[in-house]
Amino acid sequence: MNTVLFLIIGIPLIEIYLFIKIGSQIGAFNTVLLILTTAVVGVAYARYEGFNTLKSGIGQIIKNQLPVYELVSGATLAFAAFLLILPGFATDIVGILLIIPLTRKLILNKFFKRKKSNHNFEKKNYIDGDYEDISDDDDKKI
Repeated sequence: MNTVLFLIIGIPLIEIYLFIKIGSQIGAFNTVLLILTTAVVGVAYARYEGFNTLKSGIGQIIKNQLPVYELVSGATLAFAAFLLILPGFATDIVGILLIIPLTRKLILNKFFKRKKSNHNFEKKNYIDGDYEDISDDDDKKI
């Protein structure tokens, strides 16, 4: 709960601070133009990367494999496009990092390694199952 509250209050404060600092350096009109440009270019590039991810996912399905990375990558691209639409420089930086394939892969790998370390599953080299002994006594009764 504290983390959510911190994000709700902290992100707008950071964005306002960056608006003031960058706006004082390059001017108000250029700041607004930069925000609109990052939103339009970022969403267009997110769409392009989304189609690449979709194509890769279809290739995985054709190979009879689950497109797990492609599904997670697609969700990450949707979140990145949302961050780019939001006005602000900090959210734009995070959105751009999530759209670029190299940084997206690094971030997702780091996230999944942390999640995997919390679950220490043992890999089993056998199949667990039950069996029933069928005797020949049943065949003689018929």
